[in-house]
Amino acid sequence: MIITAGELLVEFVSLERSCGLARPTNYFGPYPSGAPAIFIDQASRMGARTAIYGGVGADGFGSVVRDRLERDGVDVSHVARFVGRPTGTAFVSYFEDGSRVFIFHLDGTAADGFDVDDFVVADEPLTLHVSGSSLGNARLRQSIATLAERVLQSGGRLSVDPNIRPELMRNEEAWAALRALIVRAHVLMPSEADLKMLAPASDYHDAIARFHEAGAEVVAIKMGAAGCLVSDGSTVQHLPGHRVEEVDPTGAGDCFCGTLVALLERGQSPQEAARVANAAGALAVTRRGPMEGNPTPDEIDALLRVAPEER
Repeated sequence: MIITAGELLVEFVSLERSCGLARPTNYFGPYPSGAPAIFIDQASRMGARTAIYGGVGADGFGSVVRDRLERDGVDVSHVARFVGRPTGTAFVSYFEDGSRVFIFHLDGTAADGFDVDDFVVADEPLTLHVSGSSLGNARLRQSIATLAERVLQSGGRLSVDPNIRPELMRNEEAWAALRALIVRAHVLMPSEADLKMLAPASDYHDAIARFHEAGAEVVAIKMGAAGCLVSDGSTVQHLPGHRVEEVDPTGAGDCFCGTLVALLERGQSPQEAARVANAAGALAVTRRGPMEGNPTPDEIDALLRVAPEER
C-alpha cells in the first residue's frame, strides 16, 4: 500500500501569461491540487491501494479536493475537515519562456492543521511518499517526519520527490528535513531543477552514483520534454520524451512519480516502470489544471503504442 501526507490545496491558474500574479486578470480554477494529492491520485489510477493524510476546510474548496481523490479510489478517511480553517490555496502564473511563479496560502489553513496520530502499522508492506514541497511548513514537516519514522521502523519503504519550491523552502529546517529524508529514500525522483540545488557541481551520472551510495535503490531524474533517466544501481537508461502539446506542466512531475512508484509496488522493473511513468508525465501536461492531466492506464498505453518516430 502507498500512503502520503502533506498539503491539500485548490489551485488557480492565470489565463494571462506573464502577469506575474501582480495585476488583476482572469483565472481558471479551483482545481484540486497539492503535490502529495496529485501523486496519490495518479498512483490510485494506476491500480495501487492508496491513502493520504491531510486537511481541508469544511468549505467548497475542500470538497473539490476530497471528492476528486475519493472518486479516483484514494482512501480519504485520514483527511480531516476543519470548521474555522479554510482550505489551502495556490495561485500560479506562467511566463512566455515557460517559467512560472506561485503564491501559496498554507500556514494557518486546514492544509497544515492535521496530525498523524491515528497512524497504525498495517498488516501489509507500506511505502510512504514524501514531496519536498510539504517541508517548508513547520507543522507539515513535523507530521511527515513522525510518519516517516513510524513507517521505516515498521519495515516500510520511503519514496522521495525533492520537488524543491523556492517559495516554500525558505529556512534551514526545511532543507535539513529534506536532506534527512533523501539519505533514507529507497526510491528517489529529483527533477533537473532539484539537482541544480542538491548537487550543483555534479553531472547527472555523478549525482545518481552519490544517491545510490547513500542508499537509494532506484533513482529517476525527471527531465521534462527531454524525458528521464532511470537507474537501478547497475545501469542508467535514458528514456526520451514524447511529443505532445503542452497546456499546463504543473503536476507532471507528481504524475510521473505516482506512476513509477505504483508500478514498482507491483513488481515491475525500474526500467519498465519509468517507461510508463515517462509517458504518463507527458500526458499530464496536455490539460489545464495540476491534477486534470493525470492519465488512465489505457491513455498511457495508447501513447506508448505510437511509433517511436512519431513520439
